[in-house]
Amino acid sequence: MGQQRRRKWADIPAGQDSPLNAALTRRDDSVIEMVEAAVRHGEVMLAFQPVVAAGHTGRTAFHEGLIRVLDSTGRIIPARDFIDSVENLETGRVIDCLALEKGLRTLADHPGLRLSVNMSARSIGYARWMRILRRGLDADPTVGERLILEITESSAMLVPELVTGFMKDLQRRGICFALDDFGAGNTSFRYLRDFYFDILKIDGQFIRGIAADPDNQVLTGALMAIARQFDMLCVAESVERADDAAHLTNAGIDCMQGYYFAAPTVNPDWMSDSARRIRA
Repeated sequence: MGQQRRRKWADIPAGQDSPLNAALTRRDDSVIEMVEAAVRHGEVMLAFQPVVAAGHTGRTAFHEGLIRVLDSTGRIIPARDFIDSVENLETGRVIDCLALEKGLRTLADHPGLRLSVNMSARSIGYARWMRILRRGLDADPTVGERLILEITESSAMLVPELVTGFMKDLQRRGICFALDDFGAGNTSFRYLRDFYFDILKIDGQFIRGIAADPDNQVLTGALMAIARQFDMLCVAESVERADDAAHLTNAGIDCMQGYYFAAPTVNPDWMSDSARRIRA
């Protein structure tokens, strides 16, 4: 049976017209259409998830604003379900613009909030994105020091020289930068030394189940050592269990983020409290 299955898959053409590639193309086209429709109709929002201080999990270091879209049925679709399909397209740049715009508006509305917003390195040269950022910084002088821009490791390595110059310019305005999903890509350590990221976020593949995984304990320890060497705040992503949180705290992680502490929500308590104060 196993040999028959292998022959069956071996008989599928590897070229562009294979049934597998056709199915993947149809799926990607459907996802792109869904995102484009959401953008046209303004069905785009941020979901907020806290990043908590290790050992003081009642204290939130900052929140991450995660982009979400609504599909035609009204379901909230997380970025992981569409971002790969639109990353290289104009739609990806528009999504980055909307995320930044909504993040800046949230910061302006909540003066005590510190917020991270995701972006692709591809948006650095996108004129609309830069206009939104400059307008937000000029409108509220406190926004820069409360804004964190998260760039994935894989995205940063596409144009490392451009990223380093971009970061240096904006760090002068008080903006912090986080290297997201660290360990999932192929960072050149020469560039890591030059980047001067403020925050390093360890990819969840090393964190989930870490309390019972000696290999991931060693790998995460090495990534934490890199963060310390380059004076970066170190955040563990995808913390989902109490034993994993306890292990990471004992290992000396700075902050943690994940479903164990809170799921992302489009209606966080602090936003509702603010609305109540305004009505009062």
